[in-house]
Amino acid sequence: MKLAFCGLGLMGAPMVKRLLAAGHTVNVWNRTPAKAQALLELGAQWCDTPAQAASGVDGVFMCLLNTQAVEQVVFGSDGIVHARPFQWLVDHSSVPPEQTRAWSQRLFEACQADWLDAPVSGGVAGVEAGTLAVMVGGSFSALDSASQAMCAYASNITHMGDSGAGQATKLCNQTIVASTVAAIAEAVGLAHRNGIDLQQLAKALQGGWADSKPLQVFVPRMIAPTQPSIGALSTMLKDVDTVMQVAQSSGAPMPVMATVQQQLRSAQAAGLGEAELSALICLVWPEQRQNF
Repeated sequence: MKLAFCGLGLMGAPMVKRLLAAGHTVNVWNRTPAKAQALLELGAQWCDTPAQAASGVDGVFMCLLNTQAVEQVVFGSDGIVHARPFQWLVDHSSVPPEQTRAWSQRLFEACQADWLDAPVSGGVAGVEAGTLAVMVGGSFSALDSASQAMCAYASNITHMGDSGAGQATKLCNQTIVASTVAAIAEAVGLAHRNGIDLQQLAKALQGGWADSKPLQVFVPRMIAPTQPSIGALSTMLKDVDTVMQVAQSSGAPMPVMATVQQQLRSAQAAGLGEAELSALICLVWPEQRQNF
């Protein structure tokens, strides 16, 4: 397939690598051109604007930081909406469901292309292994086409319903992840203060009811932070803020997430916003601050 990809950040660049390795032709655009260099050496084609990247392709992929970036890249003066023709747009960004629904309608009215909201879970490791989970809202027929490309980096692609359903599902995902990481941080802090061998903690809990992928990933990183980062604390706070906004508008009680939101906000106020999410440990183990 001939594709366009806009946004070459933490997740976007490895997604493009997987698409190229699967034999797809990929036009790329990014706000910082230098981030595309390694992909150009692998065969990607650089484009100067999102509109140029999206012109004459089967479909468009985006993986952008926030709502403002998505709106500018799609509907700005040189945005994707000005390209012709393309059949569908897959948005791997995490944005509010209501905003996605409005954009979907606006895109279709402008150029008769389907918008698929398709946030992901699994991190960079999931992209590189081709095992990402993708939760999708929008046209099922458009997904049937787009999934032929997405399977280059995802093994679990699930249609969740109409436009916005993928983003709502991602909010459920982030609810579980954020509250789990907060609980893991408290457990590590408790272990530290009670003389437990921290290097053995994740191993000791493996296979039991407390075990999870976040447990195995974050316990070692809280004990001895490593690079590269697998996701900024501020990014999770952005998603949790959206969770709480949607919870308020839909009347969903979320007392645990309300507390987690304030924990994340406290960590950001303490200057840890750009640190990895594992820096949440610093709230209960302040001495670890020097390592983040």
